[in-house]
Amino acid sequence: MPELPEVEVTRRGVAPHIEDRVVREVVLRREGLRWPFPAALPQLLAGRKVLRTGRRGKYLLIHFEHGTLIIHLGMSGHLRIMAPGIEPEKHDHFDLQVEGPNGPQVLRMKDPRRFGAVLWHDAADGELEHHVLLRELGVEPLEAGFSGKLLYDQTRQRSAPVKQVLLAGDIVVGVGNIYASESLFRAGINPKTPAKRISLARYEKLAQAVREILAEAIVQGGSTLRDFISVNGQSGYFQQTYFVYDRTGVPCRVCAAPIRQIKQGQRSTFYCVNCQK
Repeated sequence: MPELPEVEVTRRGVAPHIEDRVVREVVLRREGLRWPFPAALPQLLAGRKVLRTGRRGKYLLIHFEHGTLIIHLGMSGHLRIMAPGIEPEKHDHFDLQVEGPNGPQVLRMKDPRRFGAVLWHDAADGELEHHVLLRELGVEPLEAGFSGKLLYDQTRQRSAPVKQVLLAGDIVVGVGNIYASESLFRAGINPKTPAKRISLARYEKLAQAVREILAEAIVQGGSTLRDFISVNGQSGYFQQTYFVYDRTGVPCRVCAAPIRQIKQGQRSTFYCVNCQK
């Protein structure tokens, strides 16, 4: 599933093509994906200007004066910018056509597995942060509110393994399986350690590692696992620099011990028993 870096790479890719542009047409080629498409979406958006794009966790946000389009890529979704008139393929389910300085352009969503989402939050329904999909999300890891002290303060009663706490998303949002594994390795923390047993100093290291790993992944275009490609069709290459993720049995890049793989909450966890205490 695309994680925070992949969604941010996507946002940065589409933003120059749709921001400050007027929507000409919305095309829905099925009733919905994970959830039904808003039935009146074409009428809601036609003739309206895209003010800006944003991101909350793994949700891509397209802001209008009267509300916000919320897009989730699911397990296999991706967005592309293309010229109008290109015939849709089998799994192309959603088009947002906008007027551009050099003519119209189309933002097209492909989602073979159909676990993605295109939803609408109307401004009349209140603040976007209160939307049912967003209201329980933790702080953004690349913004000022995220710190080691926050992690420490919020985990004093949490006996779950620290990796599971990172993935939960209620303290910090968007740190998925890949980047949680890599961040814990960089911070030298065993993913099985109960969250409440980790000191403030070690959480400071972990917060810094999370920030660094995510920032590096964004610069490198994210990770290409199975279905993810960026808006311009290129693959990310952060997976070439993994230290632990998906490297079961391979010598650790630091100490040469074999990387171990275990299951935590039905997700694979990768770590080095020597480097992570």
